[in-house]
Amino acid sequence: MVGYNSRNLDGIQPSYICNSCLLIFRDPVQLIDCGHRMCQSCANEQSGNLITCAECDEKTTREKLLIDRGFRNDMQTLPIVCSLCSWTGILNIYQNHLDQNHQNPTCDSCGQKFNSVNDLDRHIQYDCEKTTVDCPLKQIGCQEMVLRLHLAEHYISDQHQKVLVNFVRQMDSILSMNMNNNSLINSYQRTHFDVNELEKISKTTNSLLDNTKTLADELERLSIERNQIHNTLQSFIQESSILKKSIEEQKSSIDGIKFNEQRSEQDLLSVEQKLNNMNLDPYDGTYLWKITNVQEKIVAAQSRTQTSIYSLPFYSSPTGYKMCLRLYLNGDGTAQHTHISLFFVLMRGEYDAILTFPFCFKVIFCLYDQTDQQNHIIESFRPDVRSNCFQRPRSDMNIASGVPKFAPLTIFQQANNPYVLNDIMFIKVIIDFNNTPQTILPYMFSLSSGLTTQIKQTMIQHEIEKKQQEQEVSNSSTINIETDKSITID
Repeated sequence: MVGYNSRNLDGIQPSYICNSCLLIFRDPVQLIDCGHRMCQSCANEQSGNLITCAECDEKTTREKLLIDRGFRNDMQTLPIVCSLCSWTGILNIYQNHLDQNHQNPTCDSCGQKFNSVNDLDRHIQYDCEKTTVDCPLKQIGCQEMVLRLHLAEHYISDQHQKVLVNFVRQMDSILSMNMNNNSLINSYQRTHFDVNELEKISKTTNSLLDNTKTLADELERLSIERNQIHNTLQSFIQESSILKKSIEEQKSSIDGIKFNEQRSEQDLLSVEQKLNNMNLDPYDGTYLWKITNVQEKIVAAQSRTQTSIYSLPFYSSPTGYKMCLRLYLNGDGTAQHTHISLFFVLMRGEYDAILTFPFCFKVIFCLYDQTDQQNHIIESFRPDVRSNCFQRPRSDMNIASGVPKFAPLTIFQQANNPYVLNDIMFIKVIIDFNNTPQTILPYMFSLSSGLTTQIKQTMIQHEIEKKQQEQEVSNSSTINIETDKSITID
């Protein structure tokens, strides 16, 4: 499969175009290491465990591919003009239109029929010999557009050969420059050609020497210039062999340094992970999310470079529900540009088969005021058990659900806002299994994070009992006053 094709493809924002198939994203996935996206089908077509990003060439393991449902939701309202008819609409219903109206589409170039529009798009993009395509050497000056069927004939045309000759001359100029070895390597690699490629070109053009004088002259010059390049490369190889010998002599010590560096990095990561685990208690239905570089993340959200961020997973118990948080620092949907949006995400866990679904426990969010004022922002919600968000997950994670207007963006624009100090903010989530009264929530979040969960639960229970006793005393006093009034009247 490939992405979606449309007649208004040139008018779609580049951020919604897959750099692999050059079509609109279909089921976008995000490569965690570099942050770029590609169609899930484009990723699946790559063999092996490493996925190469078509935009930056960085490699990411398949385990680090994230299905980007938030980005896919953002795309649903993209305006679309059908690639096969005059229909216009939005991406959300485009596939339904294709399924209902173009079940067996035909290629306009070759007349071949296909079972689906996606098969047709793939055929046009990669296989159809009667489709007009750009010359592969467009990037170095050959602007000719030819049928894919005639590419081989185009390669031996006078125009194409002149482009090659000019290109080889440029190579010679680059190789003749007085530069160090590293610069020479980089310049030669950027050409995307090597001596073997030039030999193939030479063999092809030699077959036309008897019939085309012009081509013969060009080929002769090409051969001379290629030999010059070859001689220059031979000189470079001799120089590089000297460097290689010197490098090999130092390889042992360099390997030792690298090994020690890798061990140090592993030890550092291990210590950092242990420290993080000490600060978190992810197996009791609570999670304290420390968000660093807040301003940088806000700018990324506003520019739509990265509209949302995910927390690490946390659990209701060692064998309980697996969950995480999703935060939009520039808002989501109707809250965009006005509020930050905070959502709860139910994830597929190891013990789902023995858990009860739908998930039905109250979820409490708190954005901490980091000053002594403790004016925390606290919001809670009860899951809608009819929603798919809270059913047993069938994929890595369910659709997020929560509080779109969690906190106004204006508070983060204040000079001394108490919720972001030293570019750090803290958000806590509690899965409330005990149906804690709403009046107790401020007290709950005022307790020190340094206390153990058991101590905090004991203190909260004492506070609940205290509130109940105060309420009983208040009710008793009210009854006595009313009784006294009744006696006086009698």
